[in-house]
Formats: sequence, structure tokens, C-alpha cells
Amino acid sequence: MLKFILAVPLTLQFVALAAADTVPNLDVTASCKGAARAVVKADSEKREKACYETEKSARDKLAEKWSSFPDKDRNFCTTSIKSYAPTYTELTICLEMIRDVRQISDKPESAPDKSTPKATRPARR
Repeated sequence: MLKFILAVPLTLQFVALAAADTVPNLDVTASCKGAARAVVKADSEKREKACYETEKSARDKLAEKWSSFPDKDRNFCTTSIKSYAPTYTELTICLEMIRDVRQISDKPESAPDKSTPKATRPARR
């Protein structure tokens, strides 16, 4: 029995890692219906349809570059957006922001410009 209890978490970890190899299947219905409700009634059906098309396109583009993002970033972003109405657009933005911040952080810092004064607090009156 103890072997079974120890094996279950390990099995679940492998399942989670395997799932991270492909773009997750998100249900964008709530998000697209919400976007449709936010416009004039006459345009809501068109807006909802456009939302689904946009999300399908976003998923297709993300699938092309999915493997270029580190596993930890994919897992973080996928987990963080699933607590509300997730979209492929938001998942892509999350992944790109993490990548871009990391690239900026990895650049060596240049020497500060001595001609620019340091920020100071305004004097209290």
C-alpha cells in the first residue's frame, strides 16, 4: 500500500510534464461570451465569433513557438491563467513577458549616466 501511495505523486508529476509539451486546451467560451456582452447588442454575435477566431489563431501561433519557452515558464503561465476565464492571448503574453524580462535582466548593466541627477523627494511644505 505504501508503494502505491508513493507512486501516485510521481505518476502525476510525469503526467503534468507530458502535458506541458503541448499547448494546453483552454476553454475560451467564458472569455469570448464576456467580450460579446461588453459591446452593443447588435454586434455581440459578431464580436463573439471574432473572439473565437482570434483565439484559434493565437493558439495556432503559440503552438509553433511553444517548445521555445522553458518548461517552468509554460507551467507557471498555464497555472496562473487557469483561475479565471483563460485565453491563448493571455497565455502568450505571459510567456513573452517572462522571456522579455529575462532577456533584459541578462544584459550587463551599463555604467550610470553621471549627467542625469538622482531622483530626489520633493521638499515638504
